[in-house]
Amino acid sequence: MYENKFAQYQNKVNLQKPKVNFMKSDNNLPEMESLFLALADKTRLRLLNLMRGGEICVFFFTEVTGENQPKVSRHLAYLKNAGIVSARREGKWMFYKIVEPKTSSAAKILRDTLEWLETQSSLQADYDKLIQISGALDISETGSGELADNIFVETNMRAAKREQLEIHLL
Repeated sequence: MYENKFAQYQNKVNLQKPKVNFMKSDNNLPEMESLFLALADKTRLRLLNLMRGGEICVFFFTEVTGENQPKVSRHLAYLKNAGIVSARREGKWMFYKIVEPKTSSAAKILRDTLEWLETQSSLQADYDKLIQISGALDISETGSGELADNIFVETNMRAAKREQLEIHLL
């Protein structure tokens, strides 16, 4: 009886299997799960928003977001483990950038997310602040990965905070 009613209902609403073929196998499931979990956090979305313009040093993440370095590093590690961020070390500094996921479906979702982040006015303030302070650090000029003297003046950083930052970077 119930089977017959379901068949009638199915014919009424013309239910069909979705014609989505960008996920052809279950092999993508772990990567997709990891991607969605990585995108399901406001702090990680803020970090991705800042990286959409290119490679960023951890120092800038902490200055722009106001979060402490261990928290930022933990979220960056999460993004790296999800396969959407890569890291490189230059002296004392760690730099992060967005990388394209291996599967085309994950890459499309990440691209769409980055485009959406760009349209969010609440995140534009973070990006504007990054642009404002990004010229204060010139690692290539010092060659040793040391902070340029003017970075603390331009960001109004106190001497105590400077020592704390240098300790974190060691």
